[in-house]
Amino acid sequence: MRHTVYWELMNDEFGSVRAASLHQDLALSTLGSATPAEAVERGVDMRTIWLAVCDAAGVPRERWLGRDEQRSTPF
Repeated sequence: MRHTVYWELMNDEFGSVRAASLHQDLALSTLGSATPAEAVERGVDMRTIWLAVCDAAGVPRERWLGRDEQRSTPF
């Protein structure tokens, strides 16, 4: 997954302000309590990070692949 797709998914699901906050502050237990920002720095795949965010933030599974709207780039 590209970084741009990750941010589209984050912004679509949480809104830009909350997405930025979660990216910096949400501890992801499935990634050793790293935040998404720390996971990016460590080179973790963006798709893995997105799925960990979905799990930790309680996003319904039917939205883990994003909303049904068209995206500018493919997942």
